[in-house]
Amino acid sequence: MTLVPSEPQHEKFSGVLRLVEVSDSPTDIEKLQEISRVTFQDTFERITEPDDMAAFLRSAYSTEELTRQLHLIGSRFFFLYADGQLAGYLKTNVDDAQSDDSMAKSSSFEVERLYILPAFKHRGLGTYLMAQAENMAREAGKTSMWLGVWEGNKPAQALYKKQGFEFVGKHVYPVGSDPQIDLLMSRKLS
Repeated sequence: MTLVPSEPQHEKFSGVLRLVEVSDSPTDIEKLQEISRVTFQDTFERITEPDDMAAFLRSAYSTEELTRQLHLIGSRFFFLYADGQLAGYLKTNVDDAQSDDSMAKSSSFEVERLYILPAFKHRGLGTYLMAQAENMAREAGKTSMWLGVWEGNKPAQALYKKQGFEFVGKHVYPVGSDPQIDLLMSRKLS
């Protein structure tokens, strides 16, 4: 499967959306590698040196690393399909699987990754994925959600603010040898 980035359409999606949990099958891992690499590169290639990008894509999305994450207790991945086409993915963490010790609490739910393929951006799919994550958090009995977002990703920050998230801190997120800064955002679940 080859995912080709294309321009977003800027109209709300009105078709059938389906969220499917990712398994550790070779087919799912290959699909997860591909969408992870395409969406990460689309988001960060303008601000990341090519060598750093290549090193990050190789290590963060290797078969071994994704398999390890899929087997991590408290960590889950989901594919988002829009009218049968792979459109994005979501990774969530609870308890010890959370990626930042300063944010990890037994009552918190982390949205570690929420990515939409370029052709599906600006169509409400990110909002849909966040709503699904919130439902999962509530079902798990969590009282807050949190995430990290690159300090330069203003569109994502605006979306998260609109959804009730507030800035609560920051941490370093290394991409190759580049120590990028992620802003930590959190919101209470009422």
